Amino acid sequence: MAKTDLKMVQDVTSVVQTLLLQRQDKFHSVSDQIIGRIDDTSSCMNDLEKNIADLMTQAGMEN
Repeated sequence: MAKTDLKMVQDVTSVVQTLLLQRQDKFHSVSDQIIGRIDDTSSCMNDLEKNIADLMTQAGMEN
């Protein structure tokens, strides 16, 4: 393989590696955001269930 061909292969490899690392970082960022939203939603659901149970108790109803 000629030096210019080898250099071109190295350049393309470097670009591809950089792009893959950027995509990996973006994936982790989006994953963290989704997990945070799931945690928030779960917490809200737990609060809602507790409030409903409290209202039912106040109304004299059983769970």
